[in-house]
Amino acid sequence: MTDTADVKTQTVETHSALPPEETERLSSEIIAALKTVFDPEIPADIYELGLIYKVDIKDDRSVDVLMTLTTPNCPAAGELPTMVENAIASVPGVGIVNVSIVWEPQWTPDRMSDEARLVLNMW
Repeated sequence: MTDTADVKTQTVETHSALPPEETERLSSEIIAALKTVFDPEIPADIYELGLIYKVDIKDDRSVDVLMTLTTPNCPAAGELPTMVENAIASVPGVGIVNVSIVWEPQWTPDRMSDEARLVLNMW
């Protein structure tokens, strides 16, 4: 079974035989958890910044995340993936969390939500 829901420019996918209501709950709670993670140098959460490219919830409740950073030289590069992993792992019912940093496609400010643009005064 594959459920895909587009959320802004990010995608939450489930390749799972979990009941649809459970995958919906997990997806919502994972997104809420991601919204608690902030880049230490930017006053907007990483989800609204568009740094999360893909969240994949699997049958065994493990979660794979593809994310990027605003720049390869980001000072938070060492800590943000661990912060994402810990945030998602705190969601009840989530198994092992794997976070991978990717550089393609390259992040641009176009990936930011309107909420992030408002916080950063980038209109």
